[in-house]
Amino acid sequence: MTVSSMPRTSRITVALATTLTTALVVAGCSGAQDHAADAPASTSAADVQAPDVQAPSASQQCAGQGIDDSAAITRAAEILIDAPLDHVWDVQTDVESWDEWQDAVLTVDRLDSGDFASDSRFRWTTPVPESDFAPADTLSITSSVQELEPGTCVLWEGPAVGESITIDRGVHLWTFTETDEGTLVHTEESWDAEILDALEGPDHETVAAMLGGGLDIWLQELKDEAEKQA
Repeated sequence: MTVSSMPRTSRITVALATTLTTALVVAGCSGAQDHAADAPASTSAADVQAPDVQAPSASQQCAGQGIDDSAAITRAAEILIDAPLDHVWDVQTDVESWDEWQDAVLTVDRLDSGDFASDSRFRWTTPVPESDFAPADTLSITSSVQELEPGTCVLWEGPAVGESITIDRGVHLWTFTETDEGTLVHTEESWDAEILDALEGPDHETVAAMLGGGLDIWLQELKDEAEKQA
């Protein structure tokens, strides 16, 4: 199904989700602009999956907490990184340096001081390119850490707010596991927004695949940066 053949509400929903995936990671938050711009609305998860990203294992938790499984859109992905666990953890949780290795992160600021902890908060911005459905925009994402076990897992959540696009609540989980081959990083994300609640069938799968593609790219960029530094 092409975007032009969808009802207007569905087309707008998919367009918003496309640009959000491009920007977030959050959403997301990866260098996905070029990938999303070239991909048709029917793009599948396999089409947008980064080369080294693996099929995810079962859902995971951090200190007994996970993503919102009842949210309109959920997705998971994981990747094996050839670097020590402590190093991968440090790269990912040094949020103030995200803009140095993630193309779609414009600015990022810690809203607290000291070590990254279970009560840390940070605000970051990411661009949303102009489309037929909305003007260019900038999303401001305020993420609040809900759970954190050093070197093991972190869970944060918060809204992504722009002039024309808003995700009411995004929840993002990361887990880190040491293996004989390196560090296995698993991530899951859920999106809760009223405009996504009505998605069904192919429309729902399309948007979920877009979110999955954004997660794949974030993981690939984390792998590239961690292995480069290591």
